[in-house]
Amino acid sequence: MKSRAFVPEKLDVAALAHDDASLSGEWPATLLERLADSAAPEAPASDWPALQWSLHGEIRQPKGSKAQTWLHLTASGQVALTCQRCLQPVHEDIDIDRWIRFVDTEVEAAALDADSDDDVLALPRHLDARELIEDELLLALPLVPRHEICPEPLAHVDEVIEPGEEERPNPFAKLATLKRGGSA
Repeated sequence: MKSRAFVPEKLDVAALAHDDASLSGEWPATLLERLADSAAPEAPASDWPALQWSLHGEIRQPKGSKAQTWLHLTASGQVALTCQRCLQPVHEDIDIDRWIRFVDTEVEAAALDADSDDDVLALPRHLDARELIEDELLLALPLVPRHEICPEPLAHVDEVIEPGEEERPNPFAKLATLKRGGSA
């Protein structure tokens, strides 16, 4: 029997699962435009290492139920985002390991997804695996990227005093003195 050739941009998930087949590769980060847009300006996606990914399809046959189509997706890479404390690039490692169940219709997917911890999607005729992997990578990005310890000390507004500018007295200090019965 001749083995099928699978293409990630036009993936037949049902055939991949039926064949118990795998597909893997690596892409430059610039190929994933939405992910590349999240890059820190000082560390563009063209400088990032290639993103590794793999897909494995399988059919599961639960007792007393119809066969289920599953896709195991793994991906990893390193991205450079802007630290929200010091505004310098921070390198983040991203690792994804997901199982996705495919069902026949959107209605069935919505019903199962609400009741299950598993990711459930409607089975398309052809799936753009690159888009799916990019979606998962974007979801794995930290909400607030930041260094554990920023490389440069942070300047606090109240610590910065312009040359020639003296510290101004606190206007509430006089009020506190008056309330205590002292003179201003």
